[in-house]
Amino acid sequence: MSEVKKIATRESYGNALAELGKEFDNLVVLDADLANATKTGIFKKAFPDRHIDCGIAEGNMMGVAAGIATTGKVPFASSFAMFAAGRAFEQVRNSIGYPHLNVKIGATHAGVSVGEDGATHQCNEDVALMRTIPGMTVIVPSDDVEAKAAVRAAYLHEGPCYLRFGRLAVPVINDKADYKFELGKGIVLREGKDVTIVASGLPVSNCLEAAEKLAADGIDAKVINIHTIKPLDEDLIVAAAKETGKVVTVEEHSIIGGLGSAVCDCLSEKAPTPVKKIGVKDVFGESGPAVELVKKYGLDADSIYAEVKAFCK
Repeated sequence: MSEVKKIATRESYGNALAELGKEFDNLVVLDADLANATKTGIFKKAFPDRHIDCGIAEGNMMGVAAGIATTGKVPFASSFAMFAAGRAFEQVRNSIGYPHLNVKIGATHAGVSVGEDGATHQCNEDVALMRTIPGMTVIVPSDDVEAKAAVRAAYLHEGPCYLRFGRLAVPVINDKADYKFELGKGIVLREGKDVTIVASGLPVSNCLEAAEKLAADGIDAKVINIHTIKPLDEDLIVAAAKETGKVVTVEEHSIIGGLGSAVCDCLSEKAPTPVKKIGVKDVFGESGPAVELVKKYGLDADSIYAEVKAFCK
């Protein structure tokens, strides 16, 4: 994997906005004094008259975005996931979700891979929060190609969207020429018959690496990338569960309320199957180098391999 090109999906977010800005003059970007970190500064440089810095007032930014959406423009409100989903939850719920306004929320710096910023900034609860808002589409892209496609799909989608991006550079696993993004549709990255690994975001590339290690032990793992947590591709997950008989979910998020919970909700109703959830346990993160934190919280390829192998036995 070390030879594979790596790009942080927050970079993809900024670049995608700038590209879309050339095509659509009704696209407006809002930020909460974090344009350099969220990479919306790329859009600001190209279209300064369509970039609004709302200051360190995320709740107000969501209200401003809601107002802009009522004029027919498409606002992308941007901040760290902890602030966009956490601090501004009430405004997202009542000002955007309740009236079902066409606001897109670009949340960067999600998960433990934020690194040294520590537990206060490492949001591992945002997907759980956003899933509970009726009508909210929740997207967690796995690499640069998928993130750029997700931003475009969110722009074209009518209704509120929450897009989750990371700070740490991750391998580009999708082929730009062949890749097709469709909201609510998962992607089978590797076929297998013994166990299904369902992953989203940063750990997807690590799951592919883990699957190769499992193959050496005679365990044939199917790997599915779920970039849209809500609406979930239930048909694909149910079919895979019936085919392999075991499911493992992997996410850079709490095991409570995120991808794992969404998959369990689906399978408990439609195809009861043993499920192992890999993610951040019921704990806060901590300060440290991002790569080391990914490993400590069990989201690196070796840790995923060990967990899936034990589960299969």
